[in-house]
Amino acid sequence: MTRDPGSLPDRRAAYARAVSRRFGGTDPRVEAAFGKIPREAFLGPPPWTIVDGGLRARIETGDPALLYQDALVVLDAARGINNGQPSLHAICIEALRLTPRDHVLHVGAGTGYYTAILAELAATIDAYEIEPDLAAHAAANLAAWPSVAVHAQSAFGRPLPAADAIYVNAGAARPDRFWLDALRDGGRLLFPLTTARRRGGMLLVERRGAGFAARFLMDCGFIPCVGGHDPASDARLEAAFLGGGHERVRSLWRTPPPGASFWFAGEGWYLSAEPPP
Repeated sequence: MTRDPGSLPDRRAAYARAVSRRFGGTDPRVEAAFGKIPREAFLGPPPWTIVDGGLRARIETGDPALLYQDALVVLDAARGINNGQPSLHAICIEALRLTPRDHVLHVGAGTGYYTAILAELAATIDAYEIEPDLAAHAAANLAAWPSVAVHAQSAFGRPLPAADAIYVNAGAARPDRFWLDALRDGGRLLFPLTTARRRGGMLLVERRGAGFAARFLMDCGFIPCVGGHDPASDARLEAAFLGGGHERVRSLWRTPPPGASFWFAGEGWYLSAEPPP
């Protein structure tokens, strides 16, 4: 039996409290955004497939109230695309420290659910989605947010608009140089530094003048970013994560850092335990 739709606002409010606080979130603006946006409006028509974080238990449902739990919802099973774990996105969005003046680039927008949440917190959004069908759904879903522009194209390996924050929802084995170039002073980049096998962590980078502070928020796995991987880089990055120590990272460099304190040396980028210059 389908539940009374009138219960949805209460379910959404309880869900917002739970997901925003699971990893220690404290920003009431983030909780309010999660409590406002109807998740069911961004998932296509029912029935929906809900899966747990380990992709084991699956529930088919037409009840929108069941969408308000900290679980993944399938968008395209054949391509391995889902709506993401809400609590992970909540803590990531809070870490971006968005203000009502900020311009945000959302890379890998999917059908636009987390884009809408970003739009509640920032001034303007450029949302990028490489899959044409998902981008079309995102544009339709986000029509009520005039501050959002949806681009049906890649945001990797190309110049981008200047931004106060860049939120990437596809894993890459290196920070794209154009992401770093787009950051204004004080700008924040948050992206999954992961291998094609989805091993890695969410890396938060902040431009400080000519340098970049950097730290890992948490371990994570994301669908790979098109163009963000090659076998050699993936193998080296996987070995680095297996070796541990990434919790000591404090800075990102585009030239070799001083001393021998780097945790990882990539092609033209380095992660170091030294503070940023």
